[in-house]
Amino acid sequence: MPETPLKEQLRTDLNQARRDRDKLRTTVLSTFLSEIRNKEIDQGREAADDDVRGLLTTAIKRRREAAEQFRAGGRAELAEKEDQEAAQLQAYLPPALGDDEVRAMIREAMDAGATDLGGIMKAVSPRVKGRFEGKELNRMAREALA
Repeated sequence: MPETPLKEQLRTDLNQARRDRDKLRTTVLSTFLSEIRNKEIDQGREAADDDVRGLLTTAIKRRREAAEQFRAGGRAELAEKEDQEAAQLQAYLPPALGDDEVRAMIREAMDAGATDLGGIMKAVSPRVKGRFEGKELNRMAREALA
């Protein structure tokens, strides 16, 4: 049986959240589905799973940054809400990669001939997209080159 497209899974889960009267989940999923729709309108085509994963990564990052800002401003309850929303969306991404797995990918890229930061990033970034933080990847690549 073919795997359900991510967008359809999100719609199904939104309907279930509405039936369960889960206010947080309903809000998060309906907001995110509208972000997908806006992207589709911009691109003039249906969003593929890769597009949806990219939007998920961006949405999670945005919520985590907002949570940090709320904490810095002494608004713990708002920070907690942003963290909960990020966690809801995180469930739709594949499991995150560990540092050791990413270091191994960096070594593979270097063994395959990548000699500078750009070459490593070009080789490894597509493989870790949505599963590992880009800034961390950049830092680890710099360490490997040093």
